Amino acid sequence: MKQEKESLNVAIQGVSGSFHEIAAIEYFRGQEISVIPCDTFADLFRILTVGKADYGLAAFENSVAGSILPNYELLRRSQLPVTGEICLRVIQNLVALPGQQLSDITEIHSHPMALQQCSVFIDEMRQRGVRIVEAVDTALSARIISEEKHYGSGAIASDSAAEMYSLSVLKREIEDDSLNYTRFLVISGRSRAGDNEETLSGADKAMVCFSLPHKVGSLSQVLSVLAFYQISLTRIQSMPIVGRPWEYMFHIDLIFNDYGRYRMALDAIRPLTERLETVGEFRRGLMPYETGKN
Repeated sequence: MKQEKESLNVAIQGVSGSFHEIAAIEYFRGQEISVIPCDTFADLFRILTVGKADYGLAAFENSVAGSILPNYELLRRSQLPVTGEICLRVIQNLVALPGQQLSDITEIHSHPMALQQCSVFIDEMRQRGVRIVEAVDTALSARIISEEKHYGSGAIASDSAAEMYSLSVLKREIEDDSLNYTRFLVISGRSRAGDNEETLSGADKAMVCFSLPHKVGSLSQVLSVLAFYQISLTRIQSMPIVGRPWEYMFHIDLIFNDYGRYRMALDAIRPLTERLETVGEFRRGLMPYETGKN
């Protein structure tokens, strides 16, 4: 008898048609999932923490607009493990109700990160007198325009959102750079936090965070040790420690091909750091051009 695959509850920031949903469907390809939409990233982490979702997908970094900094602290406070990642090519479009032209648009709604990714286009529209409105989600902006029949309003959103909410694309690919990618982290919910042996067996990437003593060269010492153990540092992000002015948590991404050597590197830097934590160990997510997808 063929065993049916387990259906997973996956929390995302945004609604149907959002880039988070697109990333979730792509990451869990071949697996039945039920998407749980969340208005904010704080809501997403809250749902994961209380065990109402098996996994969550949260954007952490965009190649044009940079990092979503608050998510680093939300992740650290949650104490939930990162168990995967996916990089998505993000194509932004200006969408609106059918029958309109670009000259009819008097205001544009979208998520702040989407607006940043399209800063050149946004600046051009702003100079024409178009009002720019920040919203909680790209797809939600499209849905509201569709449901409430807001003529004169446009949203920056995906092709999927335009199709889902019966909107027309007034201008395609308005992002500043065609190489516009967003990295989403896959986070295990409380009910799945201990269920990651399969992920660890093929892990070649880790997220680690720590603080440092106020000593000359303290960060360079840590980096030198990682280099000695042939651990590749692909990202470093500093975040202020609340209540300790001018002190920072450092979040770093590490790539390795020898898990034992990686663990030895962590043991070696532990005496040099304070509050060293492993946020996640998982398989590195390939860029779309590395997988043949664009």
